[in-house]
Amino acid sequence: MDNTILKGAIFDMDGLMIDTEKLYLRFWKQAAADFGYDMRDEHVFAIRSMARKFSIPKLKSMLGQDFPTEEVRAHRTELMNEYVSQHGFDVKKGLFELLDYLRSTGRKIAVATATPRERTMMYLDIINARDYFDAIICGDMVTTGKPDPEIYLTAAKGLDIPPELCAAFEDSPNGIRSAYSAGCKAVMIPDMTEPDDDILPCISAVYKSLDEAIGFFERS
Repeated sequence: MDNTILKGAIFDMDGLMIDTEKLYLRFWKQAAADFGYDMRDEHVFAIRSMARKFSIPKLKSMLGQDFPTEEVRAHRTELMNEYVSQHGFDVKKGLFELLDYLRSTGRKIAVATATPRERTMMYLDIINARDYFDAIICGDMVTTGKPDPEIYLTAAKGLDIPPELCAAFEDSPNGIRSAYSAGCKAVMIPDMTEPDDDILPCISAVYKSLDEAIGFFERS
């Protein structure tokens, strides 16, 4: 494929632009433990970037039908908000190099995140990144979230660019599935886990960091 035809780029947020997935991992497990449940890494990994309509039954299938998903989620949010307010979080390597490159080449840029809008805007403001984006689509702005393609289709529509002319940057399998199903060129920047055999067919490229992905647009 000639990537010079790519007109847009769509970014996940948590674990892709900002180093928050490790915080979700920590505080999901802590919140569940406070309710008496042994939530493990693999449980959290299974629901990364997954919409609630999918994550609730997924968690119950792993931890039992009585697992109080919404109560644990609310407690996790409280714990994480308290931590972020005190300690903040890091920006992922190469983010602004890639964003500056995309802007300098005239490409439109969007966010497509499972995170609710209020927290998304807060996080983007913390890292002074909001003004880079021509469209910001959040988990509470779509009917069906990741791994369904709706959020990426909505983001591409917000850019007024066909999804097949957009690169989509993701760190999680559920996000990759969403982007690929929408017709975007799915690019993985692994964070907590590496791509597995199930999602490799969905991935157009894998890079260690966002700045390396500049080459995805430059190669022909």
